[in-house]
Amino acid sequence: MNFRKGSKFRSEPEINLIPFIDVLLVILIFLMVTTTYSRFTELQINLPTADASASQQRPNEIQIGVDSRGNYKINQKPVARIDVADLAENLKAAAGAFASSSNPNSPEPIVIINADGAASHQSVIDILEAARLAGLSKITFAAQSHPK
Repeated sequence: MNFRKGSKFRSEPEINLIPFIDVLLVILIFLMVTTTYSRFTELQINLPTADASASQQRPNEIQIGVDSRGNYKINQKPVARIDVADLAENLKAAAGAFASSSNPNSPEPIVIINADGAASHQSVIDILEAARLAGLSKITFAAQSHPK
C-alpha cells in the first residue's frame, strides 16, 4: 500500500467570485430601493402667501363642538347635557333648519365636529352616534393649525 502524505500537485485555494457578486448586487439593489432622495427637502423655497378671508359658516354645515367637560354646542348655541337620542334630535332640527331655509333640494349638510383636545373619546363617539341616528352621513373633524 502506498500512502502519501501529500500529492505532488497542490491546488491553490481560490475565492469563488460568483456568489460574492450576487450578494453585492442584492445589497446594491436594496440600497437603491430604500434610499430617500433629500434633494427636494434641501431646496430653500419661499412659497407665496395670501391673506385668508375670515372663515364663515357655509349654509350646508352643522358645527358641533364639545369641550373638555362634555358640554355640547350646535352652531354656536349651547345645548344642555343630554343623551345620544336628544343630541340626535337636535342635529335633526339643525339639519331641518338648513333644508327649510334654503333650497329643499340642497345637498345633505356636513357635520363638522370641533372637539377639545381634552374632551373624552366617549363624547366624540356620542356625536358620531347621534349623527348616525339623525341620518347625517357626511361627517368631518375640524383641526386647528399650529402657528409658525
